[in-house]
Amino acid sequence: MEALVIGGINKLLDHEFIDCGYRLMTAYLQRDGYLINHKKVYRIMSTAGMLKLENRINRSGSGRKFVRFRKVNTSKPFECIEMDIKMVWIPSAGKNAYLLSIIDVHTRRILKDYFAFNIKKDSVIDFLAELFQKYQYPENVIIRSDNGSQFIAHDVRDFLGMIGVDQEFTHVATPEENAHIEAYHGILKKEVFTRFEYRTFGEIERILKRYVIFYNNERLHGRLGRITPMEKWNEDKHLIKYIQKTA
Repeated sequence: MEALVIGGINKLLDHEFIDCGYRLMTAYLQRDGYLINHKKVYRIMSTAGMLKLENRINRSGSGRKFVRFRKVNTSKPFECIEMDIKMVWIPSAGKNAYLLSIIDVHTRRILKDYFAFNIKKDSVIDFLAELFQKYQYPENVIIRSDNGSQFIAHDVRDFLGMIGVDQEFTHVATPEENAHIEAYHGILKKEVFTRFEYRTFGEIERILKRYVIFYNNERLHGRLGRITPMEKWNEDKHLIKYIQKTA
């Protein structure tokens, strides 16, 4: 009897679209005339190793490293940085532009941003190459992002691996794992996008450039003890360690 049931289960699992657990398998077997309950199906499938199919394709991570700790604790600048893309509506164009921002978690300094109608993987690579060249390639950097297509692209991941940057990704629907850059983009909404009238890409681009200078150099940050990001940066920048270059 048990061998007959296993044969029936295998026949069902050979179907190109059937991939189910023991409860649904019980229903399929009963429709095929088997007098059997779900407890027995569970025991048979468990014993035969049929509960976890080996031919399933794992697309959950695709080799990506996900964040281990939701809260980031840092002791110096460039220990952890976060990047994200925010959509910005452009009335005159009738479509969104995209703002890519990157923040140093320790100092809350906006290290760099990029504003364009399209941001693809090549743009991200150029953006990151300019960033790390400007800051002389600090060592042991972790960069966090969500799972946007521009960030998970193999070329982007290969580039970061080549320059020694450890990349990690937030889990789905957990913006708190990228909280600092998410907070900055929230501040932009409150202090820029809901306060300034603009119609064109150029108008909001100029406003954003002025705002980043203000944010880094003049805006007091409560989490930093009511000092500016640049004041915190200047206090701790001597702690940054750099990759030793060989001749």
